[in-house]
Amino acid sequence: MQAYKFVFFMMVITLFGAACQVVGLAPAASVQHQAIPLTTPKICTGQFQVHELAHITTPQAEPVDMYDSNGAGLAVNDLDNDGDMDVVLANLQDNNTVFWNDGNFNFRRQEMPHGSSRAAAIVDVDADGWLDMVFTTRVGQGLIYWHNLGAGSFKKQTLPGVNQYAYSMAWGDIDKDGDLDLVTGSYDTALDKELRDVFMFGKGAGVFYYENQEGTFVGERLAEKSQALTLQLFDVNGDGRVDILVGNDFGTVPDHYWLQTDEGWQPAEPFANTTQNTMSFDVGDVDNNGRLDLFAADMHPYATDPQTMAAWEPVMASMMEPLPDDRQVMADVLQIQEQPGSFTNLADAWGVTATGWSWSSKFGDLDQDGFLDLYSVNGMMTASTFSHLPGYELVEENQVLRNNGNGRFLPKPEWHLNQIAGGRGMSMADLDNDGDLDIIINNLLAPATLLENQLCQGSSLLVDLRWPDTANPYAIGSIVTLKSSLGSHMRDVRVNSGYLSGDPNQLHFGFPADNQLLDLSIAWPDGASSHISDIEPNQQLIITREK
Repeated sequence: MQAYKFVFFMMVITLFGAACQVVGLAPAASVQHQAIPLTTPKICTGQFQVHELAHITTPQAEPVDMYDSNGAGLAVNDLDNDGDMDVVLANLQDNNTVFWNDGNFNFRRQEMPHGSSRAAAIVDVDADGWLDMVFTTRVGQGLIYWHNLGAGSFKKQTLPGVNQYAYSMAWGDIDKDGDLDLVTGSYDTALDKELRDVFMFGKGAGVFYYENQEGTFVGERLAEKSQALTLQLFDVNGDGRVDILVGNDFGTVPDHYWLQTDEGWQPAEPFANTTQNTMSFDVGDVDNNGRLDLFAADMHPYATDPQTMAAWEPVMASMMEPLPDDRQVMADVLQIQEQPGSFTNLADAWGVTATGWSWSSKFGDLDQDGFLDLYSVNGMMTASTFSHLPGYELVEENQVLRNNGNGRFLPKPEWHLNQIAGGRGMSMADLDNDGDLDIIINNLLAPATLLENQLCQGSSLLVDLRWPDTANPYAIGSIVTLKSSLGSHMRDVRVNSGYLSGDPNQLHFGFPADNQLLDLSIAWPDGASSHISDIEPNQQLIITREK
């Protein structure tokens, strides 16, 4: 009799599993979570306070010429597992720098024994629970990988199989086999200027997808030519697979998009309009409809007064005229995902067509009202382009645009985020554990800056995912959705976004102080899902997936 009961029980389990597959239900993953109260902001000025770091990104020579004018990036994450966000700044000529966060906006400087870098990322390459540092190089082949040994110690190692020119990079579990893969893109114009015949007759440029096969990266060349200032991993068509977006500088090389299919990587054109000189990508749900949107930054003056237009005139005059049926526009593009896999460029309607000569441009709920704002760092310096300007520099204010929740971004100069230090790399993170987003900028020929958020508005929730005993211990690629009385707020766990910049794996949710939190759902990279309902505001949730 017991045997018959067991067989019946197994039949029920099998039928239930089959039913889940038919209706598309994700398998549930058990989690434990720890809630840590956030500190109360000490200073409330209603604006951002500037702090300088002892790091200046320097070019090979002055006056600055192409393409050192492009500057370098940065990354922010918890390198020493002490609960604070540390900062890593890349440098073109001098050495890269690590700033260890000792709390209360006190940072301890450590100079690395190398520089000549472009992009920066903080990612656990070997899944040992310690985040490592990875840099692309100014002109060299391969990446610079510093293995984190703990206690502030790093060992320089190689990434087996990664040996091609790389300017930008993106990390993620692209093939969903549980470990982290890599995409790199070269910037051919700079390589041609620096290396001449070595580059011209070489075969190392383009876009590469590196599949992680038990610690060895096996490369697949997707494009032979690229001007890849930025890369983004993003499910464009909503089929649950990670796709590849490549933002190319110069209109002669349009942006590349590859969809992941059963037959491999397939080129696609998912957008009716794209930027002509793509400087930066970021994704975020700007309208809280449960679908991620895409912002691409280009070069376009944010003002039209005579002085601004005179400064921009040589650039505007030399820009390539649009070709017949060309999808490219010399303006920022905001691709709103109105239906799954269907995008419309609503940059004009949302007020984000022109943010200046923009580099890293990113979303973040800076005022914690439940809607993602946009921040772009600006400026350019090069003798060949701006010989008519003092110091050969186009001086522009950084631009912050507040999302008003009604389909419009509006300038917020009173937040005092309009620095003119020539920003290039930029990221956002909570640097002082008070729950709001601060900003880090790597400037060119000026000290790097930390912008402390002293708005003291709204409430927040910080979320850290942990997936122990896997090759993806920080659950890169997860989608986390917070449901509240205001609506849904979606965030994705990523390594890179913007221009040459690395993001923390910690997610930030902002919302009004009187908002009621209802549910937190997690879509893990392997398709499993988890839910947490007992959520309180102004906490850091460390969510650990059980075996």
